[in-house]
Amino acid sequence: MRKISLEINGRKISKEVQDHVILSVLLRDILNLTGTHVGCDTSQCGACVVHVDGKSIKSCTMLAADADGSKITTIEGLVKNGKMHPIQEAFKKKHGLQCGFCTPGMVMSAIDLLNTNKNPSEKEIRKWFEGNICRCTGYQNIVAAVKEAASKI
Repeated sequence: MRKISLEINGRKISKEVQDHVILSVLLRDILNLTGTHVGCDTSQCGACVVHVDGKSIKSCTMLAADADGSKITTIEGLVKNGKMHPIQEAFKKKHGLQCGFCTPGMVMSAIDLLNTNKNPSEKEIRKWFEGNICRCTGYQNIVAAVKEAASKI
């Protein structure tokens, strides 16, 4: 067991975790932040993307202990004063989701993209999402949602 301290969605948290516990398990199963979805456990699908110190990572690829001292943002941490993040608003407006399973990871990845590139082309958006699998939408509305959000951020 190892004691770790994190800031998750603006809240300081200290937890004892076993060395083998991955970040997605800490978030979902221990802290009950179930917006972080786990679709594959092999880092293929991207449904588990969160931000660690401002960068998107697949939380199934990181040990919780390795996140010690980090600031983590999950999909639950995006709403501020009851208002959705512009990416969330754009996904809603452009219907960038169907079943919704991949959506939290897509949203978190999109935020990192727009932090990196304020006005990405369709090709750049599609390239960025190569690590995020959506089995429902064909990505057209997801790309439209990112373009919409880019125009407002």
